[in-house]
Amino acid sequence: MDYRINPMRSDAEFGIRLLWLQTISGHFTQIAGEVKLDDHGLATVDARITADSIVMNSDRLRRWVMAPDFFDAVQYPTIRFLSQPITFAMLTSGGVLQGQLTLRGVTQPMRFELQPAHCTLSTEQTCIIEARGSLSRSAFGMNTHRTALSDQVQLGLLIALEHAPN
Repeated sequence: MDYRINPMRSDAEFGIRLLWLQTISGHFTQIAGEVKLDDHGLATVDARITADSIVMNSDRLRRWVMAPDFFDAVQYPTIRFLSQPITFAMLTSGGVLQGQLTLRGVTQPMRFELQPAHCTLSTEQTCIIEARGSLSRSAFGMNTHRTALSDQVQLGLLIALEHAPN
């Protein structure tokens, strides 16, 4: 059985330090994808985030992170994470989720820490999976404002998994 990411109940957030004093943060409201099971019971997560679905406290900051200096959302409208296969049980028990993140047309290894989820995917209920990780923005070609912005970007995913309709 495969599972889908419920885009109405899922969220992706990021935070980056500005001048080492405060954190600029935002969250994406459009995340979709699926978890596919292979014949050996291994799960692969394929999550896609719509870059221009970002919500921030400031319209000025939102325009800046959408621009070519940061996400370059016009040229690269989708951020994608494709995991390496993991045991299906690890999605709810917690552990390391490794894979490839594609951002701004650049694909780099990405590692998330899965938090234990208090649900089982064997029922019809929605299961909320939480994952945390960080990336180097320079590894994805975001090299501007190095003196003001940290190179490390913190990422958080809150994924609502449901049984995929047959």
